[in-house]
Amino acid sequence: MSDGPLILGIETSCDETGVAVVAGLDVRSSVLASQTEEHARFGGVVPEVAARAHVEAIRPLVHEAVRQAGIHPGDIDAIAATQGPGLVGSLVVGYAFAKSLAWSLRKPFIGVDHMEGHLFAPRLEHAGYHPPAVVLLASGGHSQIVHVRGWGDYDVLGSTIDDAAGEAFDKLARFMGLGYPGGPAIDRASDGGDPAAIAFPRALRDRPFDVSFSGLKTSVTTFLEKAKAAGDVPPLPDVAASLQEAIVDALVEKTFNAVRETGARVVAGGGGVLANRRLRQRLAEEADAHDVELYLPSPALCTDNGAMIAAAANFWFDAGRETPWRSDVEPGLKLG
Repeated sequence: MSDGPLILGIETSCDETGVAVVAGLDVRSSVLASQTEEHARFGGVVPEVAARAHVEAIRPLVHEAVRQAGIHPGDIDAIAATQGPGLVGSLVVGYAFAKSLAWSLRKPFIGVDHMEGHLFAPRLEHAGYHPPAVVLLASGGHSQIVHVRGWGDYDVLGSTIDDAAGEAFDKLARFMGLGYPGGPAIDRASDGGDPAAIAFPRALRDRPFDVSFSGLKTSVTTFLEKAKAAGDVPPLPDVAASLQEAIVDALVEKTFNAVRETGARVVAGGGGVLANRRLRQRLAEEADAHDVELYLPSPALCTDNGAMIAAAANFWFDAGRETPWRSDVEPGLKLG
């Protein structure tokens, strides 16, 4: 077990309440309350519903995380929570609770950038993951290519100019009647499909690090509407595999453009989209082709969780940084 500082991490940026106790980089406990069923009937996250669910879940989850870790609250060295980016109502619930708990226990409080948490997630399972590195961050709200020059020193090389990858998956899955969340639904639907069956477009080929998925969304919906009108709709696995391949192609191409640009010998990833089986396969193939190390978190650590927030906070705690009590959430917080 790690003998590092004992950090309680709280994550409430969107629709999952995550709480974890991490010692150094050793996860002592990690518990999660998912809101997928609450939002599935709406086809996406409803901010007011998400905030109320966080209020109901956070206190029992904190108690459970402490219980599973086998510690007393007074043993904790610091308490961390996501400061941003995210839904303001969701962020406020976790941030206010964490500050109040830290104040009552007279412990340091550390506000964490949600995306920095995803940068640190592979550290919890891969001791060899160290900067400099190129990291692909892909989720429902963000798609970014980040050059991690060192911990705390980040250069965002590229990002989406419209829909994030996870958002594109959600919107297309909803249009296709596959349900929510869209990424896992399309991943499952693609089983047995031909990823080259339909030539959906890849946007921004002239911009080495940025991605765009709104054009793909339009292309897929237009294709399916025309095919339905003509009575010639291709098999669902082929459609799902082909649109998935278009998203995966863009993410992988831009990631390894950054590898060539920076000379980094380490590639990592984070965010819910990194749980996609085809994306993980393609990243592994390209890493082998470029002779670089690849560090991806397990699917459980790709989604939002408290352990990644605690891992990032561990770095800042060691660096002696605390967040002022007067601080507030920052829904539009920018990495770096």
